[in-house]
Amino acid sequence: MSVKIYHNPRCSKSRQTLQLLQEQGIEPEIIEYLKTPPTVAELEDILQKLGMDPRDLMRKNEAEYKTTGMDNKELSNKALIDGMINSPKLIERPIVLANDKAAIGRPPESVLAIL
Repeated sequence: MSVKIYHNPRCSKSRQTLQLLQEQGIEPEIIEYLKTPPTVAELEDILQKLGMDPRDLMRKNEAEYKTTGMDNKELSNKALIDGMINSPKLIERPIVLANDKAAIGRPPESVLAIL
């Protein structure tokens, strides 16, 4: 089984989710998305697998949400996706991909449902 985690090592929930996967005997592909943001196609695929709209995957409490104008309710989904790629800090974390499904590790145990 191929498992990927979009990970931020500075985030406690991301670290806990990675540890939980490793405790399950899974060594996922770790993508530090702040260093290597997803492409538009990858982010669109993640959103489809999560069944979410782009704004639902955004960290609205980050300063960049307002300073980059992402709080503008008139923005299209394409503009929101572009905003997340240009400011990956806005992407909710961690995201785990497995078995052609995706889950957000909040709480970390929620990723167990897709394994």
